[in-house]
Amino acid sequence: MPDYFLRGFQPQDYEEDLLAGDDLAALGARLTALGVRRVLAGTESGVLIADRLNALMGLPGNDAGTAAARRDKTAMARAAAAAGLAVPCGRSFDDPIAAAAWYDSAGLREAVVKPPCSAGTDNVWFCSGAREVERACDRVLSASNLYGARNRAVLVQERLRGVEYYVNTVSHDGVHRIAETWRYHKRSGSSGSPVYDYEEPVPAAGAEAAPLRAYVPRVLDALGVVSGAAHTEVMVTERGPVLIESGARLGGATLPEVVEKFSGVSQTSLLADCVLSPDRLRAFDDTTVCWSSRVRNVALINHQAGDVRSLDWAERIAGLPTAVGLAHHLEPGQRLEPTRDLLDSPGFVYLAAADPAEVELDYALLREWEDQALYTS
Repeated sequence: MPDYFLRGFQPQDYEEDLLAGDDLAALGARLTALGVRRVLAGTESGVLIADRLNALMGLPGNDAGTAAARRDKTAMARAAAAAGLAVPCGRSFDDPIAAAAWYDSAGLREAVVKPPCSAGTDNVWFCSGAREVERACDRVLSASNLYGARNRAVLVQERLRGVEYYVNTVSHDGVHRIAETWRYHKRSGSSGSPVYDYEEPVPAAGAEAAPLRAYVPRVLDALGVVSGAAHTEVMVTERGPVLIESGARLGGATLPEVVEKFSGVSQTSLLADCVLSPDRLRAFDDTTVCWSSRVRNVALINHQAGDVRSLDWAERIAGLPTAVGLAHHLEPGQRLEPTRDLLDSPGFVYLAAADPAEVELDYALLREWEDQALYTS
């Protein structure tokens, strides 16, 4: 497991630390003996294990027959398309030359090349020619994904143009409720691949959210999501919503307490409520979710490789008038590379104010500080 994830593991928070291994039946029996009544995926790498354990233990879980479609983006697109939902034109390959030839024959202007079983912006490349597709595929196939597994295949899809969103849901017994809808903003990173810039919430009852509210539950049904959390990314294009991908787990890079402060609910709190009392989910009216202030979740971006000189920068960011929550993983002396993907980002900060202009002002100031090597010496 990469360092990025290990840093978040605090052994003292847990009663037991069990290794999954190959014998999931034995693990399921051990969990049953411990009195476990629900198994939830903590992150993308746990999605399939959680599904298998729930099936073995007879607990509420997702459709075991469609498990692959909840992990592999190629199978995911195929399942969604079979349900009549819009998905990008694309195919999976194990050979860069074959991928480039398909790109030429498909008549695409631009393509996205990425691992089929990773997350974030790990090894995601935008290409506008067959040679670029071939080089990007070679990079992906020569690398491991975000979770340390070798990429055995590479997914090549049309590049979608439009406005990108993510929708965080909680489900139980096939009933889906939307806790949060956010609009993405991304920019080009140091290597040319996309990196997260910031995201802003979308009011549940507004016209902007309407097509997503109609589309995402159908995606969850197509992928066999029956129980638990899901994080679904969608591009709203000229032809309507088109699926990018969906993860059958909580969305990451979030501070639930901040989300709850300004909207009254978070995906995390709704999931906790559902686990404790499933009836609460059916009673939750997700059309009433609204935001009391303008909120922006800003991804921190490092531009200059170097060692983290101190944590003075964290105090500086936290001191911004609109800063309401900061999360980071840096320590003095730590080596930090320019931000290319999720692993290289120093962290994220929530900005919030009644006046959108105040949020915009602090955001611009933060980006100005980052241009001056905020994090490194």
